[in-house]
Amino acid sequence: MNTDRQIGTWLSIGSPVIAELAALCGFDWVLLDLEHGCAPEGAIPDQLRALRGSSTRGIVRVGAPQADLIARLLDWGAHGLMVPHVNSAQEAEAIVQAAYYPPRGRRGVSRTVRAHEFGLRPMEAAPATTLIAQIETQQAVENAADIAQVDGIDVLFVGPADLQHDLKLRNDVAVDSFERCLSRVVSAAKQAGKAAGLLIRHPSELPRRVQEGFTYLAIQSDLALLRDAFRTIVQSQ
Repeated sequence: MNTDRQIGTWLSIGSPVIAELAALCGFDWVLLDLEHGCAPEGAIPDQLRALRGSSTRGIVRVGAPQADLIARLLDWGAHGLMVPHVNSAQEAEAIVQAAYYPPRGRRGVSRTVRAHEFGLRPMEAAPATTLIAQIETQQAVENAADIAQVDGIDVLFVGPADLQHDLKLRNDVAVDSFERCLSRVVSAAKQAGKAAGLLIRHPSELPRRVQEGFTYLAIQSDLALLRDAFRTIVQSQ
């Protein structure tokens, strides 16, 4: 896994036009969101096609770690997967098992899927898959070092909204602060030679988070950018 800085953005609307535009603008990666996004699973292939010919990697976030869905998205040519709510090394290992062919995993083999250019490219020539485990609970933070040690997991990616919500729910017990949780995740990733990732809401946050050790960063989302631009126009009248 390349631990150099990788800058991406969230694509929640499901539009191939927006995916293509993001690639043309030079993002290192984009997140195609099936967990909270507006479009169904069937919208993913056209978004991936819109990235073809660019250096932008299409990472798909699944709603749940279902082995058949993981295999199907990779067959369609997703460059990687993000899986939410990974709380243990055992859960991380199950993701790797679903994503990798034997002997590392249990993914079924087909040489004629889009990921292998419908049989025109040898399977061995396929680009490496990026597997991202989302750290979204206090339990996941506590197990971050073990999750990072799982061979095949490339990035520990903090979901800030879910983690902050989980910490608030536990206000009757001693828990780490949000910032302390971020520090623990970065440390766990670094010790395992993996990348640490985070979604941030404004580019002004980027220098601080990079300095803290985050290298796999997403800035804003297509939906939020449009919302904010529309509100600015309306409120300026």
